[in-house]
Amino acid sequence: MTSPADSAITMFGADWCRDCIRTKKQLDELGVEYTYVDLVADPSAADVAKEISGRTNIPVVLYPDSSHHVEPSNADVEAKLRELSLI
Repeated sequence: MTSPADSAITMFGADWCRDCIRTKKQLDELGVEYTYVDLVADPSAADVAKEISGRTNIPVVLYPDSSHHVEPSNADVEAKLRELSLI
């Protein structure tokens, strides 16, 4: 895992969350570098994710342009990555 300073994308998620598992798998398959913040291992990080999104839903995917997605579809993530020329 990289640190947030080393990665353009940060994903907040949990191992019990199906959408988190799907989004993490998509990022891995696309070969996109990102920082994964495990909310099970670091429950206090949930406050950070909520501060970013204004919601308690996960995953929260934070992009280098300071935009974010909450519970994004694969199509949403792919479109954003293409917009940012990350894939």
